[in-house]
Amino acid sequence: MVVGDFALELDTVVIGAGPGGYVAAIRASQMGQKVAIIEREYIGGVCLNVGCIPSKALISAGHKYQDALDSDIFGVTAENVTLDFAKTQDWKDNTVVAKLTGGVKGLLKKNKVEIIEGEAFFNDEHTLRVIHEDGAQTYTFNNAIVATGSRPIEIKGFKFGGRIIDSTGGLNLTEVPKKLVIVGGGVIGAELGGAYANLGAEVIILEGSPQILPTFEKDMVRLVETSFKKKGIKVVTNAMAKEAVDNGEGVTVTYEANGKEEKIDADYVMVTVGRRPNTDDLGLEVAGIEMNDRGYVIVDEQGRTNIKSIFAIGDIVPGAALAHKASYEAKIAAEAISGKPVAVDYIGMPAVAFTDPELATVGYTEKEAKEAGLDVKAVKFPLAGNGRALSLNQTEGFVRLVTTKNDNVLVGAQVAGVSASDVIAELGLAIESGMNAEDIALTIHSHPSLAEAAMDAAELALGLPIHA
Repeated sequence: MVVGDFALELDTVVIGAGPGGYVAAIRASQMGQKVAIIEREYIGGVCLNVGCIPSKALISAGHKYQDALDSDIFGVTAENVTLDFAKTQDWKDNTVVAKLTGGVKGLLKKNKVEIIEGEAFFNDEHTLRVIHEDGAQTYTFNNAIVATGSRPIEIKGFKFGGRIIDSTGGLNLTEVPKKLVIVGGGVIGAELGGAYANLGAEVIILEGSPQILPTFEKDMVRLVETSFKKKGIKVVTNAMAKEAVDNGEGVTVTYEANGKEEKIDADYVMVTVGRRPNTDDLGLEVAGIEMNDRGYVIVDEQGRTNIKSIFAIGDIVPGAALAHKASYEAKIAAEAISGKPVAVDYIGMPAVAFTDPELATVGYTEKEAKEAGLDVKAVKFPLAGNGRALSLNQTEGFVRLVTTKNDNVLVGAQVAGVSASDVIAELGLAIESGMNAEDIALTIHSHPSLAEAAMDAAELALGLPIHA
């Protein structure tokens, strides 16, 4: 890289190489733009390096361990089952994560995206400066897409360090803790709590709201709560975490619930109460970009900020902090720069919790649909009636469809159970395409498959159930 006070010219520049940034860079290049991407830490962002992907690797390892310990119902018995957690972590880091991040680098190069290592700071609406190991370089640009993601929120009394960790620290422990306290029972806390319980830890989850996984419907969450009880996970709701004291050998967590103060001694406490947008230290205010009082960038339906040449996507704009949301917005922004008449439409945006069992939702819930003024009905098909679920010995859960009463158009769906994260895709496609229950029911599904439950739910919505 050339270093100096003169400015180098860029066409489209993307700041951040996570699932929003790298997708934006590749799509912009595919649209004929000359693209550079700036990354200060690691290609692939939080999701690939210390988030979505490594957490699912640990979840999978926990399932394998539990299967080895207890598969007696299948007539399979194993003796002297052990867990080499160092090997688990090595597989996660050096096989799963390394392969994916290396693949992203390859994709960027294949699409002729210039990779610039360093930290970007806006000087104005068409100029930025990149600080790197060898100094700094100023660039001018025609268009910019900001995709800098988010970071864990640190709460009072729980300063990160030592045995007080965030989700990144939780993914990189060198041993399975004997006892782990998790502050925050949302998706991240519930997923990692289940994973470490499966790996042999005693887990306590402190959640401030009346239920864990508060963004999912109660009948879905009850399935996870039942599973947690079987795993020995203790869940304390309506709990206020007050302080954590790290004594070097362990940590003492103080919390209040039901008007009573309690203390827990554990090996680690992991705080997963939410994430904060990485919009500070970027110079966004210098460029004149408008943000709300929570630090999120205000954008239009194409991801464009109030500055015509600058777009923002992913965790730094309002909405759910989801990797696939960032990737979706990335394509919209990149195509908008090329002049395509595109706009975001979030109705088909799924949300998934990789808990035991998995939970997935897309479109409206029944309550949300009615609040939106739609006349709808909801039907629920139990996985206990699905042959594939029975053969997997995982019959807990259901597929629920929310359809309009007059013409059975699908406007929402929820799946709770094994492989819900995969089954939800068909239902998201149906919502995105404006399909009705008959379209799903007439689609021939392979047998036996978990996806058949979607067909059975559609037949139930039509009043013509075969297996219910």
